[in-house]
Amino acid sequence: MKKIGIIICGRYQSCGGGKCLRALRERAGAFSIYGPEEEVELVGYSNCGGCPGGNIEYVPEEMVKNGAEAIHLATGLVVGYPPCPRINDFKAFIESRYKIPVVVGTHPVPMKYLKEHSKLPYWDRMNMRQVASALFQDDEATMRSYD
Repeated sequence: MKKIGIIICGRYQSCGGGKCLRALRERAGAFSIYGPEEEVELVGYSNCGGCPGGNIEYVPEEMVKNGAEAIHLATGLVVGYPPCPRINDFKAFIESRYKIPVVVGTHPVPMKYLKEHSKLPYWDRMNMRQVASALFQDDEATMRSYD
């Protein structure tokens, strides 16, 4: 069984996690890295603490204590406006300090957000398709179903 934690953007701290949990069940978005037969258990769900991400120093520690073997930085950090400018820093810090892999993304990028964000200059400047490459494996119909 693979144990994971999810860290969401502090701007969405009241998010109920519905899209993330649906994607985990469906193995969609970044959760497609886990096979359909692989059991996955969510052992922690929290937010970054708001800009500049104060919880990034502490939340992963609790997740690791609860058995987390990977931490996902939620899709909201990618498609929220503006996207989190610290995604790469969060990933690097968590992987360095806690020796655990970090996956950028959870649920598929909703098509409505992809269409809008990809028109804007920061999308390419931040190289979002590379930063969150696991989010761009789904077909258009799946991405539309997350609108």
